Amino acid sequence: MKLIKFWYWNARPHSLPQSVMPSVLAVCLAWKSAGFVWWFGILAVVGVACAHLSFNLFDDYFDYKVKKTDFRQRLAHKGFRARMHKCPYLLSGQATLNQLLAACFVIGGIAVITGAIILYFRGLTILYIALVATVLGISYSASPLKLSYRGLGELVIGFKFGPLLMAGVYFATCGQLDWSVLFVSIPVGLLVANIIYVHSIMDCEPDKEVGKMTFAVLLGSKKAMLSALFLLLLISYGSVIAGILTGYLSIYYLFTLLTLPMAVSLFYLMRQFVKNPERQFSPRWWYGPIGNWKGYQEHKIDWFMIRWLLARNLLSLFCLILIILIFVF
Repeated sequence: MKLIKFWYWNARPHSLPQSVMPSVLAVCLAWKSAGFVWWFGILAVVGVACAHLSFNLFDDYFDYKVKKTDFRQRLAHKGFRARMHKCPYLLSGQATLNQLLAACFVIGGIAVITGAIILYFRGLTILYIALVATVLGISYSASPLKLSYRGLGELVIGFKFGPLLMAGVYFATCGQLDWSVLFVSIPVGLLVANIIYVHSIMDCEPDKEVGKMTFAVLLGSKKAMLSALFLLLLISYGSVIAGILTGYLSIYYLFTLLTLPMAVSLFYLMRQFVKNPERQFSPRWWYGPIGNWKGYQEHKIDWFMIRWLLARNLLSLFCLILIILIFVF
């Protein structure tokens, strides 16, 4: 049990909402479909969560091999504002690289088993979706593609955790696809990409120093970074309105606009980060769950976590509102 907890926490479970919430939403969207099977939906959500944790560990594995992870300490010594929590279990000697790789395969193996069960009952469509997701997941950090090093990380994550994930879970749950899922998955995918993009803006200087070409590094100027963030948030809500106007989504989906205060707050905090990165902020109640704030302050990562968690919570509340709408209306 101790070993399970060790690898679970190292796999960064705080990022699970960006895969689990869209998965649960897809299951709920399939609820009224003729072929709905609830335990297929549960299997799909479990499989997605395990795949996500496995890919997080794979990301650590390939990042360690490329950058040896002590680059954050070197950057801090040079005066960069860099987080110090990448692969601490490797740097401290609590685990070896081979043990990390084994954990990747064990957790990933659970995802494979759940996928195989669904494949048996639902057919090859699930296999094709799973293969695309696996290739994108591995290629995010691994050679030869190393997509996150070429300015494509946000695009890949948005597609993978939005349209691709939701289509796969929806099909696994009810055995069919529907256009309404696409219209819902687009803003969800964009809000997932927003989490990664917010991350890359805050890590822009360290990433640039080690040659990692994120989208923020690719854009270069701070004005362009903020403009892209504004457009990303704008299109997220605009796609919902487009779905309503075209008749694919109910007028009740306008309730997702209740998340706008979080989106506005996030843009404000990111604007302040770009213009005055040393300015301190405290969590507000509408930011959602923030976790161990005192602990973040002690580790001097509060500046990062308040923005990253707000982006994560924006996605979670957006999905939660949609889930409630499905059952209420």
